[in-house]
Formats: sequence, structure tokens, C-alpha cells
Amino acid sequence: MKWNKTHVILAILLPIQLLLVQVAAYNPAFIERYYSNGIYPTISSFFRIILGWVPFSVGDLLLAIGLFILIRFLFRLVKTRFKNFIPKIIYFTAILSIIYFCFYLFWGLNYYREPLAKNLKYQQKEYTTQQLQKVTEQIIEKLNYYHLKITKNDTILVENPYQQKEMYTMAIAGYHQLSYDYPQLKYQYPSIKSSLMSLLQTYNGTSGYLNPLTGEAQVNDRIPKTSYPTTTCHEMAHQIGFAAENEANFVGFLAANYNDDVYFKYASYRMAFVYCFSEIRKRENEKSKKLIKLLNKGILKDFNASNEFWQQYENLFEPLVKKGYNAYLKANKQAQGVQSYNYVVDLLISYFETSNKT
Repeated sequence: MKWNKTHVILAILLPIQLLLVQVAAYNPAFIERYYSNGIYPTISSFFRIILGWVPFSVGDLLLAIGLFILIRFLFRLVKTRFKNFIPKIIYFTAILSIIYFCFYLFWGLNYYREPLAKNLKYQQKEYTTQQLQKVTEQIIEKLNYYHLKITKNDTILVENPYQQKEMYTMAIAGYHQLSYDYPQLKYQYPSIKSSLMSLLQTYNGTSGYLNPLTGEAQVNDRIPKTSYPTTTCHEMAHQIGFAAENEANFVGFLAANYNDDVYFKYASYRMAFVYCFSEIRKRENEKSKKLIKLLNKGILKDFNASNEFWQQYENLFEPLVKKGYNAYLKANKQAQGVQSYNYVVDLLISYFETSNKT
């Protein structure tokens, strides 16, 4: 295998890109203005327009092809006993360089934008356990209300009647309502799809993901339907430029909550409760025991059913996948890794306290 000048140049550009991304991480105001609110909306809209109409996940297909090429590359490398090893590694590095460039240009720089709290003008400060308890009680009251509105009986399990594709369309309506109060959260040009790898996602414990190279929101269509609305809205939040998981969770909560449909509202408070309850249990376990008793029995059945669903798919590889994703999040300015999901509580408390004042 001959040396290729283009491959060498692209390979050299990879460490340069790594350095530039680190520089970008320290300039959130620049990223916010010129990328997240500058070129990104155009890039994102372009991909959603050209791929949104395709009935299957183009991103999943590309991922499968990429995995096949990687396996074939490694197989041939071993088969040829590492002949022409350096040129082949340079070629492989050149491909990584292109993927790395596309990842951050098409979406990844959103990790380094200004905090959503600043965008929403929330005056955030460290909250007290008392604040957390008060907001959790409010969430429980709303969750019980919508559960009862759906079931008419506080002991009955909620059964979401919608098909997955119906919920994709319904989620758009929620974002439309949301944009009246939060114009910066406007969603256009839908590209929401069930993942072709839903079974694999279930085994690795994930509910969905955004493919940054195609702009498609991929949802695991095997997950329990009671959480489906917020999962869908979460992935859509990634599409409009909120890369951080805690921020996408909060925007997902808002979009589901603003939806007129009662199942979406139920899902929004269901998700909010999970995060707030988890946080209060870490701080005051005895208080959490009292709070859980305030939930309708039917809601507890819902949580139990969800836990039983995920337990069916527990396996030895899931912790490894989570460790890998944890490292990925930390590499993209989410110092808490997968625990950064829990920081949505900060935003929820700010939202409920602001709502109470108004």
C-alpha cells in the first residue's frame, strides 16, 4: 500500500482539530453566538429536510456500514500480518479525522455553548433540600392528577394507547405550543424515527440517541410507552442544539408538558418526579420514603413495570457501554459523566419556582 499525501494531511489534521475543539470549549459565548445560534440551525435544518422524509433511519444504516468496514479493516490487517501497517494506520486515522470534523461541525460544538439556564434567564444557585422537597411535592400532585384523569382510578396502571409514529407527530405539536413562551426552543423540519437498532439499544440500556452525522432523532421503539413522549421530546431537544443531557432532559420535559395531550403531560411529570425523587433520596432517605407514599398506587405499578422491562435485558456488556458513554460525556465538558443527567433537577427547581412567582 503506497503512501497517500491526502491521507497524511488528513491524519495530521486530527490532533490540530482536537486542539481547536479544546480552545472552543473555553469560548462558550463565541460558540453560542456564531455556532449554536449561527450556522448550526442552517446545518441542522438542511439534514432534517433532506432525510426527514425517508421512512427508515439513514443514520443507523450508515452506522452499520461503518461498523462493517471497521471489522473488515481489522480482519485484513491481521490476515496480512500487519503488512503496510503504517500506511494503513494513516489511512484509518484520516477517516477518523473526517468523522471527527463532521461530528463537531454538524452538531458536537453545541456541547460548548452557554448554559441553558442563562438562555432562559434563570438565576441559579445551590438549592436547599427544603426547596427540592417542595418542588417534588408539587410534581407528585400534578402526576397524581394526570394519572387519575387518564385512569379514573388511582390503582390502575396507565396504558398509553398511541402508536410510536403517532407520538412523533404529537411531539411536534408540543414544541409548537412551547415556542410561544420560548421562541428559542422552536422546532422545525421533523426527522424523528424509530431506530433500526432498537433491540441492541434495549440491551445496552439506552432509550434513544441523536445521530450527529444525519441529524435524525432515533428512538428505541421497544421502551415502555409511558416514557415514550419524554424520550421523543428529549431527542428532539438534541436536534435543536441542546447537546448536554441535563438540558435536553429539561427541554424534553417542557415540550411534553406544553403538549395538550394528557399522556404527554403525565409523561412529563413522571420524568420530573424520577429525577427529583432520586436527588432527594440521596440527601434525605427518610423524606423520600414519605414522598413515595404520596403517589397513586397505579403510578407505582407503572414504575415497577418499567423496572421489570429493563431487568429483562440486563447483561454483562451494559456496564461497559455505560462506562464508554460516561467517558464520552466527560470528554465533552460534562464533568459528571452519566450523572450529569441528574443536574436537570437544578433546571426543574428554577422552572417551578419561577412559575409559582408568575
